Amino acid sequence: MIVSQFLNWIDTAKVAERAAAASALARAYLRDDLDFEDRCAAEAALTMLLDDPSPKVRLAIAEALALSHRAPQQIILALAGDQPAIAATVLALSPVLSDSDLIDRVASGEGAIQRHIASRPVISMPVSAAIAEVGEAEAIIELVRNSGATIAALSFRRMAERFGQDGEVREALLADRRLPSDSRHHLLMQVGEALKDSPFVVALIGAARAAKLTRDACVRASITLIDGTESAEYGALVEHLRMRGELTTSFIMRTVAVGKIDFFGATLVAISGQTTQRVRALLAGGRDAALAALFRASGLPAYADKAILTALTVWREVANGKRVAGAQEVTWLMLRSINATPGQSGPTPERRELASLLKSIHLEELRANARGHALAIAAA
Repeated sequence: MIVSQFLNWIDTAKVAERAAAASALARAYLRDDLDFEDRCAAEAALTMLLDDPSPKVRLAIAEALALSHRAPQQIILALAGDQPAIAATVLALSPVLSDSDLIDRVASGEGAIQRHIASRPVISMPVSAAIAEVGEAEAIIELVRNSGATIAALSFRRMAERFGQDGEVREALLADRRLPSDSRHHLLMQVGEALKDSPFVVALIGAARAAKLTRDACVRASITLIDGTESAEYGALVEHLRMRGELTTSFIMRTVAVGKIDFFGATLVAISGQTTQRVRALLAGGRDAALAALFRASGLPAYADKAILTALTVWREVANGKRVAGAQEVTWLMLRSINATPGQSGPTPERRELASLLKSIHLEELRANARGHALAIAAA
């Protein structure tokens, strides 16, 4: 009876009055003590109000029903397809909307709509995947910053591929600890490319020097990235580096020099075809001849054997508690093994490039250790 009176009154009521009445009717619909007949009548009236010419009326309904599990599905779906300001309310909050409903809106919606969906308190992996695949930049940023979103590794990779050159998206992705190591590396390389091509940087130091500094910084970033990568993900990171052409002999030598032996092992597994168990056993205690054979199977040059074997010996002793040493000491011993330290005869021609690499790593470690010592003194 009350609903029938409401329907007779609504045609002559002002917008503000209709909006207030629509909100009251929607809240009444959600009450537990409303009998079945009145609930059906209220639902019919709310459905009719979806055709109200004023968006304020529809917004009032959306705000009243958005948080309820009991809201009529057909009304919520209609509101989700309404004007962005109205749709945003239910898209961001309504538990009635299924993953399929949300994915449809992601696919057909504009950036603002996608962003509201990405802000939902809980987002399933399929919805995250849809946003990662077709979402605009603002929706991607919202999704990545949403701790309630479950995001697959593949979705992170798609976002990195699609928006690696967008500074804001890149920053949001790099700040997320869930980002897979290969995607993190891809984004770090994008940062390097942006710096290398920066007109300011090129004007300041020249194109050639900017390219070299960027390349060196990217290599160091890749090495640092290993520390933040779970060992279970080493294989994926190795493949990523190999596909990008960055799994070079110099990069592998650097991983050995600075003590990334587990990652070195994962690299050998990937490029030698040997099993993980065999490679680990050889690195832990294999004879020099067996290790040299492994290096040949991996494509590493014979002239690097002495340096690698020297480093492995030291890092084994460190791991077993028989020695205290760091990358600074290890690189020095690697240089000495190829006759490249002061007072020695000098490396053979084929080892000169290797000696240059090891010297640069040694100097980097010297500077890093000196800087750390100075900071410790200043803090004391």
